[in-house]
Amino acid sequence: MNNWYQIENVTELDSPALVIFPERVKRNIQTAIRMVGDISRLRPHIKTHKSPDVSRLMIEAGITKFKCATIAEAEMLGQCDAKDVVLAYQPLGPKLKRFIEVIKKYPATQYSCLVDNKTAAKEQSESFLAANLSIPVYIDLNIGMNRTGIAPGDGAIDLYKYASGLKGIKLNGLHAYDGHLRNADIALRTKECNEGFAAVEKMREDLERSGYPVPVVIAGGSPAFPIHAKRKNVESSPGTFIYWDKGYTDLCPEQDFLTAVVLVTRVISLPSPTRITTDLGHKSVSAENEITRRAFFLNAENVKAVGQSEEHLVLEVPEGHSYKVGDILYGLPYHVCPTIALYERAYTIENGKVSGEWKNIARDRKLTI
Repeated sequence: MNNWYQIENVTELDSPALVIFPERVKRNIQTAIRMVGDISRLRPHIKTHKSPDVSRLMIEAGITKFKCATIAEAEMLGQCDAKDVVLAYQPLGPKLKRFIEVIKKYPATQYSCLVDNKTAAKEQSESFLAANLSIPVYIDLNIGMNRTGIAPGDGAIDLYKYASGLKGIKLNGLHAYDGHLRNADIALRTKECNEGFAAVEKMREDLERSGYPVPVVIAGGSPAFPIHAKRKNVESSPGTFIYWDKGYTDLCPEQDFLTAVVLVTRVISLPSPTRITTDLGHKSVSAENEITRRAFFLNAENVKAVGQSEEHLVLEVPEGHSYKVGDILYGLPYHVCPTIALYERAYTIENGKVSGEWKNIARDRKLTI
């Protein structure tokens, strides 16, 4: 039992199972704090772990600012008494109504959200005002992700000035997510990151020259974290760092985070001399990558995923292999964030044994609101 991922009492654990190593999680938290230097500039995104247990570990470590993506995640952070929460989303319609209910239910938490157009800004303003609220908002900038946001420049400056004049909202700054940066060469990734962020810096300078202060700029995700962490006037928002995964281990070798989540699966069938079947189906590991990039098995060499269905993952193995029905395989997910969302609970592993459970409660669409 000399490998960190092995579990002494694994025979008592049904599979497939999501297991978490709390000491590695705590170590990752400290690594992120060390990388950013000033803990007040660290705003972790909790969309990866979705767990009140992990949120409280972060709070105990001195982290006060958070980012989330859903109303359930926002409510979970309120339940944990997080001080400052940005909903990294532009809430409109029913979602805006729910967001207001969360804000009112958890008054100890300062909530804020994003906006990227005048129509949404007007709706947010009117809704917050009708609820007797004045809520901070950030202009969401598109710096290459091409998913949401407005391009930095004259249009975004016009939106900033427009929103600054609305009641019910308070312009708190700019939000710029560059999750499209995927270059494994940190030098090239840094160059691409700086090129994209230059427009954000220019926009901030232009606004300040016009008399509009920009209190906060929130930038980046995991690939750009070590780059933005060096900017003294920027809050950094890594998310995957908390658990890390095989995908980012390969993409970001310069970051000293540990994989802290493992999938436990069993060999349940030997359908042919060169194939084994495990119980790690679509329901158990994120399946958006091509089939050979869904799980990396720590204790199995010369295996290749060749088929997957809802409950099964078929692996091709060499003829004459020694695998048996009942054998345990330990797999690292390539993409841990959507994998977590497949499990209502995770089993914690301490001192090589199952020690308890952490609920991933914010995987649900709704908690109480």
